[in-house]
Amino acid sequence: MARWEPLLDEVMRERTPRLLAYARLLTRDDAEAEDVLQDALVRAFSRGRSFPDADRAEAYVKQAIPSVFIDRYRSRRSRDAAHERLAHRTSFAADQGDRAAVLDVRAALADLPPRERACTVLRFYDDLTVPQIAHALHLSEGSVKRYLHDASGRLAEALGTVVEWDGGSSTVHVTMRTKGGR
Repeated sequence: MARWEPLLDEVMRERTPRLLAYARLLTRDDAEAEDVLQDALVRAFSRGRSFPDADRAEAYVKQAIPSVFIDRYRSRRSRDAAHERLAHRTSFAADQGDRAAVLDVRAALADLPPRERACTVLRFYDDLTVPQIAHALHLSEGSVKRYLHDASGRLAEALGTVVEWDGGSSTVHVTMRTKGGR
């Protein structure tokens, strides 16, 4: 047993009610207060700090609680802002009538074999070059080109489109076909 484990055990056994009450003052929610306390305990004991006694360990954890609370608040606020931006972007796409097309492309991608799907996503969503894809997937450039070519054909067939891709540029020309027409 590490030398800090008995001290952590003592703090958790004897000091948790006080520390939890302190965390509740900040969070106003029992579950979140418990999470904040757990994060503060991890912060206090995970870096190999040595405390001479349980009083100093408790003081350090108590000092860490507001910092953990603020970090969690900032993270939540940042995450909520990102969700809001994403929701705005999604609602904009839905307003433009693109929602059905997005779902069709997702479904068509899901039907591709894994390597073709990976190459396609890296190429057209992450905008990587063929050499970058080859490096990322540990494939030869020729294999990547073949997977992209095969995937383009499968996607064109699934989506009813004509795809022209020269393999080098980042421009892909897509022409939609009408049902029944070629």
